[in-house]
Amino acid sequence: MKRRHFVGLSLLFVASCSTTVNQSNRSSSSFPVSEPETLEFAVTDVQGAEDLQQNYQTFRTVIGEVLEKKIELFPVDNYIEAAVALQSGQLKLALTGPSEYVIMRARTNAVPIIAITRPDYHSIILVRANSEIKSAAQLKGKTIAMWEIGATGGHLSPIKILLDAGLNPQSDFKISMLGIKGLQALKKDQVDALAIGVNRYKDLLKTDSLSTKDFRIIATGQPLPNDLFVASSNLPNTLVEEIRYRLVENQDKLIEAILVGKDNDKYQGAKLVPANDSDYNMIREVYKAIGQGNLF
Repeated sequence: MKRRHFVGLSLLFVASCSTTVNQSNRSSSSFPVSEPETLEFAVTDVQGAEDLQQNYQTFRTVIGEVLEKKIELFPVDNYIEAAVALQSGQLKLALTGPSEYVIMRARTNAVPIIAITRPDYHSIILVRANSEIKSAAQLKGKTIAMWEIGATGGHLSPIKILLDAGLNPQSDFKISMLGIKGLQALKKDQVDALAIGVNRYKDLLKTDSLSTKDFRIIATGQPLPNDLFVASSNLPNTLVEEIRYRLVENQDKLIEAILVGKDNDKYQGAKLVPANDSDYNMIREVYKAIGQGNLF
């Protein structure tokens, strides 16, 4: 998921939504309960109308058939824009990642509909093959390359691995957010370790023409929480339940439609499963550990 300028955007989001959420809580009964004819749909990690069209046009058609509703693609530049639109009712449905979900849930009362699995979705920490570092605990005082701020697999999950190893993320190591440059930086001895999602690691090996023999994995994280389909809290509960039922009943054709998108290989072998809010407590724990507890 793209999370540029995450901290600044998050603080802006807190300021812009706090009043809205409180007003929503006080006056939710005033929202109309009639079902909308059109459901606007956004994907929080796809920026702009062109990419959204390329990756989700087929899915838009199929989900419209499944729900017997008109589905309109709703382009956003980031998850904050999507969350504000969900809260106002401009946006009805969104597909979002774990880290975005916990903030959207806390700040906008977004309703989890169903989760979509991402096979082999976990993080790793690796060092150069000739490094003397053997474990995550030995990264104290070291510099670790990560993906970008707020990335579930390339930031928050690695922080959890390091927390479990007894390290303090605010004082025990230095983080360098290098994105696609991280693996080369590790290879060139510019950083001591790289923390990254395992699938991104595999992609970078191919892109940079590097071999697994150049590196050694010293820590592997637990499977990460799933991506989710969420609904605006303005939608009637009966409609949300009907959407959930129809998505599950038609999951094979829906996942097939998602896979048509050029950048959606991460959902190869995916399934739709119940969305349990408690599965995302790990994300909340990490946000608090890095000093972002005010987001909740």
